Amino acid sequence: MNVQPLPQLRRTADLIFPKAHVALFVDGCYWHGCSDSYRPAMKRSRFWQDKIQGNQARDADMNQRPREQGWTVVRAWQYEAPNAAAEKVVAALEQR
Repeated sequence: MNVQPLPQLRRTADLIFPKAHVALFVDGCYWHGCSDSYRPAMKRSRFWQDKIQGNQARDADMNQRPREQGWTVVRAWQYEAPNAAAEKVVAALEQR
């Protein structure tokens, strides 16, 4: 869906529930540096290392800033079963 939970930021969530203020981000293992399955690039390794670290810093910021404005942030990895990700979202919605 790619919707901005915070309109003042040019960053998008994969799915949002605006009334409940819940945002779901599904992170790709390579692009977000999953500690379980990330494998560093062999070519241009410094460039990609900087890129992944920048993505992780932006992820941390997008975990914090929406929370400061009353949002619940849910994160799932690309390899997670859809039902597991859905359970995280349902739990967040129930807590709201």
